[in-house]
Amino acid sequence: MSKNQHVVPTEKGWGVRGEGNTRLTAEFNTQGEAIAASREICQSQRSEQFIHGRDGKIRERNSYGGDPFPPRG
Repeated sequence: MSKNQHVVPTEKGWGVRGEGNTRLTAEFNTQGEAIAASREICQSQRSEQFIHGRDGKIRERNSYGGDPFPPRG
């Protein structure tokens, strides 16, 4: 089963975390690097990507084949 990926702020920069995980998959200096890495994971797993802002709220969502009819929002 594919696992959605979240780009989240960390103390040192930005991280990628699989949904439901407590530990980061990877950590990066910039949000752009974290987004690119999570995009690759999502494309290979056919899952959803959630990009959080510094405040922790989801600011963007992208689908890479996980749900053919993702909710708009």
